[in-house]
Amino acid sequence: MNFEECLPHMRDVVSCEASLRDISLMWRLIEATARMTCPDGTQGLLSMLAATRQGFESLERDLIASFARQKVANLMVEVGTPARHTIDALVRNLYERTADVGFLATDQVLREFLAGTGERDAEGVTGRLRAYRAKYTVYDAIALLDTEGRVRAAAGSAEGFTHGDHDLVARTLQAEGYVESFGPSKLQPGMQPALVYSQRVLHPSSGQPAGVLCLVFGFATEMAGIFASRHTRNGRANLVVLDGEDRIIASAEPAWMPIGLQVPVSAGEEVSLRTWSGRKYLVQTFAAEGYQGYAGPPGWKAQTMVPLDLAFDTARAGVLDGLEEAVVDGLLSHSAGFCPPLHDIIVAADAVRRVVWNGQVMAPAQQRDERALRTVLEQITDNGSRSDALFSRSIRELADTALAARLSSARFTAQWLVELLDRNLYERANDCRWWALAPELAAALAAGSERARADEATRVLRHINGLYTVYTRLVVYDRSGRIIASSHSMDAHGGGVVGSRIEPDTLSAVLSLPDQQHYHVTPLRPSALYGGQPTWVYHAAIRAPRGGEALGGIGIVFDTAPQLEAMLRGALAGQGDEQAAFVDREGRVLCASDAALAVGGRFDGLPPDMLKLPRGQGAARIVVRDGQYMVLGVSASPGYREFKLCDGYDDQVLAVTLQSLGPVREGRAAARRPQMLTTSRRQGSAPGQEFATFCLGEELFAVRADQVVEAQPSSQVHRLPSVGSSHRVGMLALRRDGLVTRHVSVFDLDALLGGPGTTLSAGGQVVVLRGENFELGLLVSDLHGVWSFTAEQSQHAPWTGDMLPPLVTQLLTADEGRQLIQVLDVQRLREWLSGRAAAARRLTLEAVDLMVE
Repeated sequence: MNFEECLPHMRDVVSCEASLRDISLMWRLIEATARMTCPDGTQGLLSMLAATRQGFESLERDLIASFARQKVANLMVEVGTPARHTIDALVRNLYERTADVGFLATDQVLREFLAGTGERDAEGVTGRLRAYRAKYTVYDAIALLDTEGRVRAAAGSAEGFTHGDHDLVARTLQAEGYVESFGPSKLQPGMQPALVYSQRVLHPSSGQPAGVLCLVFGFATEMAGIFASRHTRNGRANLVVLDGEDRIIASAEPAWMPIGLQVPVSAGEEVSLRTWSGRKYLVQTFAAEGYQGYAGPPGWKAQTMVPLDLAFDTARAGVLDGLEEAVVDGLLSHSAGFCPPLHDIIVAADAVRRVVWNGQVMAPAQQRDERALRTVLEQITDNGSRSDALFSRSIRELADTALAARLSSARFTAQWLVELLDRNLYERANDCRWWALAPELAAALAAGSERARADEATRVLRHINGLYTVYTRLVVYDRSGRIIASSHSMDAHGGGVVGSRIEPDTLSAVLSLPDQQHYHVTPLRPSALYGGQPTWVYHAAIRAPRGGEALGGIGIVFDTAPQLEAMLRGALAGQGDEQAAFVDREGRVLCASDAALAVGGRFDGLPPDMLKLPRGQGAARIVVRDGQYMVLGVSASPGYREFKLCDGYDDQVLAVTLQSLGPVREGRAAARRPQMLTTSRRQGSAPGQEFATFCLGEELFAVRADQVVEAQPSSQVHRLPSVGSSHRVGMLALRRDGLVTRHVSVFDLDALLGGPGTTLSAGGQVVVLRGENFELGLLVSDLHGVWSFTAEQSQHAPWTGDMLPPLVTQLLTADEGRQLIQVLDVQRLREWLSGRAAAARRLTLEAVDLMVE
């Protein structure tokens, strides 16, 4: 994809590009002026200016392209995630339909009716089809056709129709399994398009085709529900479902993109720029991942389409505004992980500040009052401030955009997980009620101890369990709670299931169900039918013929652990740094992708307000948890169709997602860079002395400017093991004209001053100092500036009387006394390090002597 075509529509990126170009031009002018006017001895400054100019030219080419690429990526995370979930939700739903039609086609009542051998007439069979549709509300119509295509019985929108589709009937009669068809259908009013699942019904005696069963899926209703939960109608994007010929078969905004139109698509989930109907669109297409080996109707996919002219017309998300500044700084230190272009900008900003800082300290002290050099240094400072302001603004805006995309993705993933759970369990509630109507099961209970009837019930349960593999077992029990048949007769410990009993509270609830439309679910708790592990078991009453009294019940044992784990794994596919879990309203874990979160234990640290989210609502935020910055997404159970909404069952479940952005930066590593100082002396006062200042967290330190060689990024340090307690972190190569001239040891200033120390991976700067016949480097947090201080602004630092003389011997005041800056004595630092090193050597030798003795 050519991202340059997107640039004119990114106002913030265009503004950044123009500012970069202006600043780059200014660096060229400053470099040219310095070469013409500055005195001898400033070669280091000229080399640094040349490097800066080259760096900005590179930024103009690369940084803006990266910026644009990240903006597109963030946008497509926001609008692409719902599209991915749309096709996966649809395919998982349709997989259940393939199982339904296969099971219902073997229904003994329907087979006998089509064969002309059953007791029920068309009205009785129609009643049975209506009962099925009342439980499986995903179907617009159910129809039973003979081999000539005549409608023999129907429920729903097909009632009153006389003929079905001859071609569909012919194809179904030739197929051994189900047939999936989409297009105009005679089983729909006005020949509306329909998604039909059909399967032949075999004669109960001869085994020859006796007719065809058709399940007309409520495709339009289902897509309306999916779009309602995933599509934001803000006019910036549309979500569509396409067939194998790339024609729209469902549209979240049909007035904008009507059904039937053919649209361009992208390949392999790549973001593409396509022109359609005279307008350019960012397009991303998703095929289904498939479920249980079922890939969905051939060629079907979901697609998001965003008009290029509206794609980036959004307000700033404001994510960072709600965070503590220490957290913001800590997050930015991990920018390479969650937003590489942001990391590039931060590195560039550091480079600019380092150039300005180095430029101010490189000029010989005796030449600082020369007009030409002083003018160049002022221009470096001024242009550096402009660069710093530009980068600071860009850093915050891009970080805000990248984190907003992460939050959006987390919220959608949590929503997808809990919706996936409700959709799955909806089918379980339907299954138990429908299978309770099987005549064979009622006959087994009515027959009492008759072995043949129990064997027939067992055969039926095994057939069902073979089609519906999400169940560990299905059982039938009588009014006393004794299990008389099971699809799997042995439990996990080798004991028999048949003959054992259902829990008394469950039995009482099942026998009290008012009619065949009601069901009972055991709470998620350990069950003997599931090897003593927690599970949900769905129950329905099995009644005497014609809806009489309850003879007992059927229990279907959901294979909870692997099914929930599969949902979590599927939602987190390809995201190794993300965790997910299902929890209840009290925060107790139902299932988790992290083995450390035990089922039944508490998911600590969830904000109370997120545990109380209203039904169907989701939220996401950035939190600090387990020493990590994390994106937390939570969504509450929405229910599905009538399930958990108006069917008398309410089991609130929350889905939780966690994605790490990196470890917490504590103390000085996450502190903010201090503001610029006000140190200008009064007119006519004595000349001051210049000090180079740098940061250690929020604290300011200084050394005399003439004691500074240069500053380099800490990434250039070659790590070495620390010797004794000298706090040496490595070696740094010093270069001139691109060639290494010498190496200096680098010491951790924070550790030297008694702090916890700074890791090189956390970033930072190395200030190279010089004294009498030595050079060394100090690892610090950041550079600050070069300032002139008068004698009135300086005072001796108090000494606490420690055994070692202090490294800080002087204090400087700035900002009218509001800011104190600690001045390091470079010579004393050298002596202090030499003493510590000697002590370390003595301790080592003493330890060796003791070992020899």
